[in-house]
Amino acid sequence: MQKLTVPHLQRCYIGLTQWQHSAWHETVLARGKKQHILNAYTRHFSSVEGNSTFYGLPKVETIEQWRTESSEQFKFCFKFPQSITHQQQLRHCETETTEFLHRLTPLIDKLGLLCIQLPERFDHNALPDLSLFLESLPSAFEYTVEIRNLCFFDKADTEKAFNQLLLKHNVNRSTFDTRALFADPASDPISLKAKSHKPQLPVHAIATGNSPMVRFISAQKWTDSTCYLEPWINKAIRWMDEGKTPYFFFHTPDNAEAPELANYFVNLLEQHRPDCCLFSPWQQPKSQSTLF
Repeated sequence: MQKLTVPHLQRCYIGLTQWQHSAWHETVLARGKKQHILNAYTRHFSSVEGNSTFYGLPKVETIEQWRTESSEQFKFCFKFPQSITHQQQLRHCETETTEFLHRLTPLIDKLGLLCIQLPERFDHNALPDLSLFLESLPSAFEYTVEIRNLCFFDKADTEKAFNQLLLKHNVNRSTFDTRALFADPASDPISLKAKSHKPQLPVHAIATGNSPMVRFISAQKWTDSTCYLEPWINKAIRWMDEGKTPYFFFHTPDNAEAPELANYFVNLLEQHRPDCCLFSPWQQPKSQSTLF
């Protein structure tokens, strides 16, 4: 099934944290022998979190392959390398930043948000560094910032200063909604590992730029998490009605059923805004009954 182009509607980009998983080969990634796995993923989803760039720059030929194997309307959202955000914490990293952006330039028409994910130790004292860093970034790209220090959720001077800084530069604020994960009492190894790696932070859904990003992780049994997910439908609609283009990325602790979680969200959202997600469902295996 081909994705629909709906130019008169505001879009909501939908994606996962990766474009391949061993659990998806009979559903999302079902494909012919010669079809690239990324091409199979982009038949269904309009975006993806590009986590690989956090660990190092992709090769030039890899960038070209990503460009040719992704669908025309697809948007990559890559993370800035950890050498910039975590090791140097945005200081004295001009060379690394230039190299990162230059490497991605061949994909510029397929880039969504470039993600500046900051470590928990990055606090209010580092706001001047963030200000200088944002001022240095070229306007050809669109950016989002994810912070993990509780001081930026104080609803007081620190959070106001942070939000004002992002507004000044038209930079988006990412929201990582982990409430469903931490509300789940499950103590299986997969859930415990996810809880040990993910931040437990308040949810402040604030749009400081044109493309707010939401990352949502469910409990291992994702159907137990819909009470946390469904309120995001109204927020997505409100943002689109304001002319914004939101990005939603869906996780489960092991990501095996992340596509089903995303599909559930899209089904609800498109009841109100048909075809806004540029999303194409996949055929379930004959041996598996559909969830919807």
